[in-house]
Amino acid sequence: MKIGVLALQGAFIEHRKKLFELGVNSFEIRNKKDLTQNMDGIILPGGESTAIGKLLRELDMLEELKTQIENGLPAFGTCAGLILLAKKVEGAQPLLGIMDISVKRNAYGRQLGSFFTEADFKGLGKVPMTFIRAPYITRAGSSVTVLSEVEGRIAAAEEKNMLVTSYHPELTSSLKIHQYFLEKFCGK
Repeated sequence: MKIGVLALQGAFIEHRKKLFELGVNSFEIRNKKDLTQNMDGIILPGGESTAIGKLLRELDMLEELKTQIENGLPAFGTCAGLILLAKKVEGAQPLLGIMDISVKRNAYGRQLGSFFTEADFKGLGKVPMTFIRAPYITRAGSSVTVLSEVEGRIAAAEEKNMLVTSYHPELTSSLKIHQYFLEKFCGK
């Protein structure tokens, strides 16, 4: 099994460390050519969604990435990655616009509003969640399954070949969410 990790900006190294802990090969996706590598899934990490979107356009990667995910490539988006996948982003243009969700960026406030909690994740029980200037899902389409809520707000969901979290599972000691993605979406 081989997972690509979008490495333009954000917490990509932390995701690669989680994959390594799980015994899964990974590689960094830094340009359009990297998208041609054979992979069983892709992780779109947290970071600054505006910066990641700008780089995806400048490097001519946006359409190729969108096509691959629309054609079934399993995708796991955390925080900014969730924003990249959303069909609607409040106050901004969608980037990939694939997943039938609407999101609010920086919904929990500024950097000082960042927090840690534990909450239920459907099928996994309680999982640790680190929120950093996190978005949340304000609307989930009928084909979207809500997996987790925090303070009455949707914090994790899945649709078809896509899993998203508004928090950073790569910044906790738990491997549960990465394992869930690999088993359910990538066939590990």
